[in-house]
Amino acid sequence: MYPFIRMAHQMFVHRKAPPLPLDGVHVSHHRVWPVDLDMWRELNNGRTLTLYDLGRIFLAQRIGLVAALRRRGWNMTMAGVTARYRRRVVMFDRFEMRSKALGHDGRFVYLQQSMWKGDEALSSVVYRVAIFTKDGIVDTNEVAAEMGLADWSPELPQWVQDWSAAENQRIWPPDI
Repeated sequence: MYPFIRMAHQMFVHRKAPPLPLDGVHVSHHRVWPVDLDMWRELNNGRTLTLYDLGRIFLAQRIGLVAALRRRGWNMTMAGVTARYRRRVVMFDRFEMRSKALGHDGRFVYLQQSMWKGDEALSSVVYRVAIFTKDGIVDTNEVAAEMGLADWSPELPQWVQDWSAAENQRIWPPDI
């Protein structure tokens, strides 16, 4: 089940959070509860991705993306994700989540998120996000302009470009 109570808590905690510049980092704090565990008594990998939603939504709000979506009647969906898990996260662990926009390529906006316990990275994900209407994907240059950031065009890190290129070569639908 989606963590609606956590979402409400994050809405309360960040209700007065100031806007962020596009290169700003949204920081949130979380705890692992029994409902988050898998059979090995650690944070389930699927739940990890769900918890990343909580950081991504408020990042989008603070950088002005949510307001742009509402003004234009656009929607946002995840078009791809790559995840790296490095440390075990167990029940009642507290962790900090950091969320940041990396840039765009004309088709997708790229976001990076990570979970931290102190100075140690626990996991990290990179999402490519599509902004869309019933007519298809909206060019991210148009999205940036709607956000008042027509000149937003940071160069994506090479490893993000490589990942995106690899994703574009994947066979679809899957050949199984």
